[in-house]
Amino acid sequence: MTKEYPQGLPKAVPTIIVAISLAMLAGCATRPSPEVLTPVHLSEPLHSEAVPDRVSVLVATNRTPDRVRGGFGSAWAEKLTYEQYAFSVPPGRKDTVITYPKARPDPERQFAVTERKQLPRDAFVQQALASVQPDGTVGIFVHGYNYSYQEALYRTAQIAADAKIPGAPILFSWPSAASVAGYVADRDAALASRSELDSLVTSLSASTKVKRIILFGHSMGGFLVMEAVRELKLQHRDAIVGKLAVVLAAPDIDVDVFRSQLKDIGPMPIPISLLVSKDDRALVASSFIAGERPRVGRLDIDDPVIEETALKARLRVIDITSIQTSDGLGHDRYASLAKFGAQLASFENGRRATAGDVGAFVFDAAGAAIASPFRLGGRAVSSQ
Repeated sequence: MTKEYPQGLPKAVPTIIVAISLAMLAGCATRPSPEVLTPVHLSEPLHSEAVPDRVSVLVATNRTPDRVRGGFGSAWAEKLTYEQYAFSVPPGRKDTVITYPKARPDPERQFAVTERKQLPRDAFVQQALASVQPDGTVGIFVHGYNYSYQEALYRTAQIAADAKIPGAPILFSWPSAASVAGYVADRDAALASRSELDSLVTSLSASTKVKRIILFGHSMGGFLVMEAVRELKLQHRDAIVGKLAVVLAAPDIDVDVFRSQLKDIGPMPIPISLLVSKDDRALVASSFIAGERPRVGRLDIDDPVIEETALKARLRVIDITSIQTSDGLGHDRYASLAKFGAQLASFENGRRATAGDVGAFVFDAAGAAIASPFRLGGRAVSSQ
């Protein structure tokens, strides 16, 4: 008997889904346990060229603490927990792969936590304000589906080190199930985290020192970011919305849902930036799970309709397909953007580098017109 597929769905898609699932499961086989959150003492390297990078990360999470292993799980907490970390990051890395510490960490090859402490809310806000960049910018990273707390934390440290960000970027970690099979549970958890993300943004925006908050959401984290901004807009909190620079990397958002979100939010003072890839196979799987509904992260900027829509909706749609990926799926390209921060000048100083800079663009593999995720939203609109 011939198997029937939904209209327009290639017969090869079920095979693709299986391949993607196997790739994800293979990656999960060596997933880090909460033990990698325990601070370690590292001896000084013998050679000056082997000195690790030192970065700090602030975290706000609505995950429930794991009292046994010292981390955070996938259950939803009623209030935010705030933490501060210091990291040792191995020098001379050529890609975005994170090597987690073993019992005796090698600082030349492995990432490692060197300091960790929990903070009360007021102290966290003060630390965040102390990390505001000279132009008044502070960055918040919101991870995607299938991330554990420690994975999201180490990824934030990698981006911060590669981008050479002054101060400490902020991670907002929502209670992902950190499971390939947890897609629906993660979507529910993301929706349930809107108010907590709003609370974090509100705490930072209350300071006159903060001029711009870059909300960088990856994958399903982009869906959460858009929902949080929508909630702020519907509550008429325009002063906060006016400080937001939204950057969505490989956003796992249904195209029609995104259109509805944009309708409620309206034009943003700082145009929303979308980092898209036509060959993102993780989003192929997401689309299939959702009944062949197209995802925003796979928009084709060569389509005249997309460029016209971007201009009408005042969006920056940026194709990053040429950027190297390390996950085999094309879904983690955002992590490679940070190292190209110094080469952003060609994009910032071009004829389109204004606050009204909207439309479709391409970043090439050599780094032309490429920015760190934490710098893109702020620096590309610096003339505002």
